[in-house]
Amino acid sequence: MEKKEMLYEGKAKRVYATDNAEVLLVDYKDDATAFNGLKKGTISGKGVINNRVTNFMMQILEKEGVPTHFVKEISERETLVKKVSIVPLEVIIRNISAGSFAKRYGVEEGIVFAEPTIEFSYKNDDLGDPLINSYHALALGIATKEDIATITAMAFKVNEVMKKFFKGIGVDLVDFKLEFGKTSDGTIVLADEISPDTCRFWDSETHEKLDKDRFRRDLGNVEDAYQEMMKRIMG
Repeated sequence: MEKKEMLYEGKAKRVYATDNAEVLLVDYKDDATAFNGLKKGTISGKGVINNRVTNFMMQILEKEGVPTHFVKEISERETLVKKVSIVPLEVIIRNISAGSFAKRYGVEEGIVFAEPTIEFSYKNDDLGDPLINSYHALALGIATKEDIATITAMAFKVNEVMKKFFKGIGVDLVDFKLEFGKTSDGTIVLADEISPDTCRFWDSETHEKLDKDRFRRDLGNVEDAYQEMMKRIMG
């Protein structure tokens, strides 16, 4: 499939048209940002890891009945995906208190919740992706009741599948961000990525952080943590 003009460049990826109107090509970059782009850097090899890990996890989720935008991995950094219009909701599932949740509610990190929580952010860089609830989403016209119900059910299903998978490789899935999109026929599918950029991974034994928090918090060994996650996930 032929790669054509670049349609979009984000913080972590470039998206290109192809000769098939329904299929796009995603190219993963090594650029790293945090705090809505205020902190910038590079994590060497991150693009390769995030591409391969995302594709691996998407295929696991597909087998468990979660529809995704994944089509085909074509190189270490490049993947073909279904063209979707992204629903402007960032969906955050949390199993353990950490990050902004701990800060916002004044609790320590590491509290294991009796059941997972879900929250939505309005995907808007200029506004700093503010937290919203389902009523706000309806008021803003960014999703329908049916969309929100579908997305919520799918997000919890993703959590169920991923928690079990990561437990099996000695990793606690603390929390993670998902994005969903609609294909041309209106079907909602899981889009974007699943990687150490978008998930919090703690080693089950040592609670060592194996994700982007190492970059956010200047903990060092960022590349090693990403490599370690890829090694565990892909065997």
